[in-house]
Amino acid sequence: MTTLKYPILMVHGMGFRDREHLGYWGRIPAALEREGCTVYFGGQDGCGSIEGNAEHLASRIRELVEEHGIEKFNVIAHSKGGLDIRYAMSTLGMGKYIASVSTINTPHNGSLTVDKIKYFPDRMVRFACRCCDIWFKMLGDGNPEIYRAVMSFKTSDAERFNLNNPDVPGVYYQSYAFTFKAAFSDMIMWFPHFVVKFIEGENDGLLTPRAVKWGDFRGVYTGATNRGISHCDEVDIRRRPFTKKQLDGITDIVDFYVDMVRELASKGF
Repeated sequence: MTTLKYPILMVHGMGFRDREHLGYWGRIPAALEREGCTVYFGGQDGCGSIEGNAEHLASRIRELVEEHGIEKFNVIAHSKGGLDIRYAMSTLGMGKYIASVSTINTPHNGSLTVDKIKYFPDRMVRFACRCCDIWFKMLGDGNPEIYRAVMSFKTSDAERFNLNNPDVPGVYYQSYAFTFKAAFSDMIMWFPHFVVKFIEGENDGLLTPRAVKWGDFRGVYTGATNRGISHCDEVDIRRRPFTKKQLDGITDIVDFYVDMVRELASKGF
């Protein structure tokens, strides 16, 4: 049984939301609760801008603090969610409520692949993003802004973001990277993986280790099987272990999160 000093706030990335059924995090929250952790969710838009989602997270944090008398949170954030919470902490003053931030493949340093979007006609990119906005509005987003969100992943925007949102003193920041092992490991992510590998190198289907390093970088994880771990696998999209075989390394993404919170507990968080 894990004894965390502070509860967990899980902050999702792009594309999905914190739903009761078919939620973003799969089996992970239930596994953490079985470990004795108290788990809350950010509940921000799936495709909102960093600024808009950060405003929601700030409101959510204040609500939880007032309702439950919470002193601080241990944040676990995936992908863009790591940027959302960093903005809420540094720019919106929520850092005083955060003890630790663990980010999973968050584009802290921007994507060299997204930089290449400048070679596409801007009107075409905006139109495609606007069509997606309409879809995600139908799925429940209050204010989807996919174009603005995607543009924030450029390396120049990431550099500016990091200057404007420095780490909050006294908060422990750690980051993790994951990668594929084979080109067709994940049929959802194989094509973006191919594109990113051609431009930047090994990646999880969207981001390279270079892009996600922040704070105490804990290394690159690929899993125990020849499949590796994709951006979708990182949040248990398949809702099952990678393999039932007893192998060295990660055979179930749930185990990774359980080990993470156990280590946070050992550090006094």
